[in-house]
Amino acid sequence: MGSQEEIKIEEDFILIRFQNDSDEILSVERQVKTGLIQFHFGLKGNAKFIFNQGNYTLDLKEEKSLLFYNPEKELPLNLKLEPKSWVISILVSIKKFHGLFSADVEHVPFLSDANRDKKYYGEENISPSMAIVLNQMFHYNLNPSIKNLYYKGKGYELLSLFFNRSEDPNAEQCPFLIDEENVLKIKKAKEIIIANMAEPPGLQELADQVGLNLKKLKMGFKQIYGDTVYGFLFDHKMEYARKLLDSGSYNVNEVGLKIGYSTGSHFITAFKKKFATTPKKYLMSINPNT
Repeated sequence: MGSQEEIKIEEDFILIRFQNDSDEILSVERQVKTGLIQFHFGLKGNAKFIFNQGNYTLDLKEEKSLLFYNPEKELPLNLKLEPKSWVISILVSIKKFHGLFSADVEHVPFLSDANRDKKYYGEENISPSMAIVLNQMFHYNLNPSIKNLYYKGKGYELLSLFFNRSEDPNAEQCPFLIDEENVLKIKKAKEIIIANMAEPPGLQELADQVGLNLKKLKMGFKQIYGDTVYGFLFDHKMEYARKLLDSGSYNVNEVGLKIGYSTGSHFITAFKKKFATTPKKYLMSINPNT
């Protein structure tokens, strides 16, 4: 099924959740008034934004985000969401957004004095921490009465993570990411650990498999995905485990084994570390009758 849900967090702060689980393209059109910043996060699958009656398009790929801002022209939302694709969009006024930051706005290029009246477009990777927040927005299981509050918190959390800078002030100037070949090797490393999450290779073995030395693997992975190799893998495993629990097809021990935990107690400890609750309590929260 294809669906969209629009949640008004505050005045001039809107969150839209697009979920296309069908086998057909979902087309969405919506007016967006001038002065609103648009954030679009591709959680799963692919989507395409269409401008000027189809004369110009921008792809939103899985694990990518897009930012649009034009202070002088309306940018209507014209979205083509491919089958099996999920997207979260945030629309927020420049005035409200500016108020979220202190006088130091170096983190936000389009808020600088030099760019204040210029249009802005940017594409960024979605970090593992952002992916977790996005997934949580698609798996809301709390009381409906606090839904708006929940999404307000998640919306602000997502924007905070989006603009979070690396602890290394020179990370953006690092020449590593200029080398597209190295970037492809890092992405290959991610694919390998995900495909072998139950029995992942050691770091040196992984580096050898993708043709990088250990230092470049560790440095590059942190720059592209915002976490260490095993930190990223832990987040991925826990999120995958949660989806397996959501499916209702596996018990706690079976889920633990699928993601590489030989004992149920080790899986329970890991799950609790990530989600601050046990797998059993999580199952009860999504299905009180279990």
